[in-house]
Amino acid sequence: MHRRLVFEEPVSRAAIWSRRLAWFSVVVLALSLLLVRLREPSIEGLAPVAGAYLFVLLALGLAFLAFVRIWQKGHRGVGMAAGALALCLILLAPAGYVGFMLATRPALADISTDIDDPPAFSRSMAALTARDGRVPPDIAPQQRRLQRQAYPKIAPIVLEQPADAAFDLARKAATALGWQVLETSRPGGRSGAGRIEAVARGRVLRFSEDITIRVKPRVDGSRIDIRSASRIGSHDLGANAKRVTAFADEIDLLLER
Repeated sequence: MHRRLVFEEPVSRAAIWSRRLAWFSVVVLALSLLLVRLREPSIEGLAPVAGAYLFVLLALGLAFLAFVRIWQKGHRGVGMAAGALALCLILLAPAGYVGFMLATRPALADISTDIDDPPAFSRSMAALTARDGRVPPDIAPQQRRLQRQAYPKIAPIVLEQPADAAFDLARKAATALGWQVLETSRPGGRSGAGRIEAVARGRVLRFSEDITIRVKPRVDGSRIDIRSASRIGSHDLGANAKRVTAFADEIDLLLER
């Protein structure tokens, strides 16, 4: 009897390395994000994340090369290349979201419900210490007009409740949203306005945003204004607008209870 020799096509080396590099990119990206969280937040501190994405792009390129080789030479490894491609696309999704927000949102990093008279941030020792001595700067009127065009639904919160009750609602809303409340001042005194100073931190990179809430009495109730400002960069990717909207939504939920 004669044995028939069966020759299998070799596995694409590009497919093998694309899968290896894709999983290596997962590890590098996770470690770089951990490093960013442990360091003092800064734009320069994002360099490890950018470096990790270079590995992701290289793995993506190898996956496409593997598909070409498999098509041309009949090599095996389609599953490896497809898995690497899917993993790379998942890792690139956050970067794609950032790019989309940069392209579709104006370069704003300070959002207020009152664009004519934004609430001022406290300069008390406790507030300055929490902000590392930083006081968010005043925003030019043209920037505020950009906010009105980009986020027309952001507006003061007008309530029928008296200022003291509105102040309690605002403080409960800030706490419910997980913000760190730095100091509070109930309505009264010369201005009659109450104030809440707080800090919010991002879930992934832990970047800090400064928040000040102003509660003013009105003849027919009260008015709450909130201002949220990023500490780093000139583009917040819509984060401050989302935070202001989340605060308004939380006030509505508290009123319904």
